[in-house]
Amino acid sequence: MSIGTITRRFALRLAPRLDPWSRIARRFALAPRLGSGSSINRRFALLLGLGLSVSPLIGDAAAQQGGPIKIGELNSYARWAAFTVPYRNGWQLALEEINGRGGVLGGRRLEVVSRDDGATTGDATRVAEELVTREGVQFLFGSFLSNVGVAMADYANQKRILYLAAEPLTDAITMAQGNRYTFRIRPNNFMQVSMLVEQAKASGAKRWAIVAPNYEYGQSAAEVFKRLLKEKIPGAEVVAEQYPALGQIQAGPTVAALDQARPDGIFNVLFGADLTQFVREGNTRGLFERKTVLSLLTGEPEWLLPLKDEVPEGWTVTGYPWDQITEPKHKAFVDAYRAKFNDTPRLGSLLGYMIVHMIRDTIEKAGSTDTEAMIKALEDARFDTVIGPVTMRGLDNQATMGAWVGKLVLKGATGGMSDWRYLDGPGFMHSEAEVKAARKE
Repeated sequence: MSIGTITRRFALRLAPRLDPWSRIARRFALAPRLGSGSSINRRFALLLGLGLSVSPLIGDAAAQQGGPIKIGELNSYARWAAFTVPYRNGWQLALEEINGRGGVLGGRRLEVVSRDDGATTGDATRVAEELVTREGVQFLFGSFLSNVGVAMADYANQKRILYLAAEPLTDAITMAQGNRYTFRIRPNNFMQVSMLVEQAKASGAKRWAIVAPNYEYGQSAAEVFKRLLKEKIPGAEVVAEQYPALGQIQAGPTVAALDQARPDGIFNVLFGADLTQFVREGNTRGLFERKTVLSLLTGEPEWLLPLKDEVPEGWTVTGYPWDQITEPKHKAFVDAYRAKFNDTPRLGSLLGYMIVHMIRDTIEKAGSTDTEAMIKALEDARFDTVIGPVTMRGLDNQATMGAWVGKLVLKGATGGMSDWRYLDGPGFMHSEAEVKAARKE
């Protein structure tokens, strides 16, 4: 039997598994137009070409027949486990619920293919490429560090693939580096810092010091604070700035430099082990006494629990008082989370849970996982979440999720939040003029 005959028979056997237009294309390509004089090498190459091009078509056909929808997820699981492991628990709980109720689009399961992004921009883009090209995922979500989030936004724009940023907070993701393929769930730096600056104004403090990790998130938050301080509090000034390397703070010299400047208020952006060391050294030296301290993220259980009984009471923080939120939907989430993982939720848990439910709603609205259909479904979409309605603003692809703002208080041997309020996002977002000026689209 000739190679040409084998090739045609292979194509005809495959034809029922392809859509009608693919079958026509295959028959046209494999018709015996090559003639008896065509070389075996040409026909063999054609057979190889067919084999290479068939696999995605078979995948599409299987998907149309109700196969799972593969979604790519990447995060800094090894480097930032305190946040990302609870976050993974959250999205796994949501995934289990969604698939247990029949999946999406009339019975298709959601399948998350998850990878560690190495907490670096290079590793993240490499992993993203593997998820897209080798695993065949339909779109991507996740990331923790802001510099990684910026790299992922750039990757999404270059590859024209949808990316939902979960945790990265730098404004650049939806502003200067914003693009139509990138959407963010959490309130960005501008939104959360704006909430805290309102508290700074009420304190009357005029001399401010800043301490922030020296990378994208910390630099972005510090710049927003300086801008808003100047705009909102006449006569206020920044008298000291400290930017320790992420994960490498020298707490003694950092606290000494801030104390020497004699500020009335301190704006803190540290988290993780850096925060714990800073608080311990600051408590020892009396840095926080009789000062207004505003602190991003410190009320989140991820960073609050490690402080134990060293919690600096009275700080004004953004956080997550999960145990005090009484809305029935949120309580049901907390109960389900505790039952499954025998642990209390963190903010990452809530975020992971929310983002997968938002993905489900988007797929249902789009009617498919086609990128353009998903983008259209996301723009100005309203989601009914466990913390209330959240809208994905089409202007900049920034969600209106808000934040809880309150005071740190010591409760027994651990810390918590008191006098807190949930501040909804829309009142703290960038203006339309700012967005249009910043985005390059």
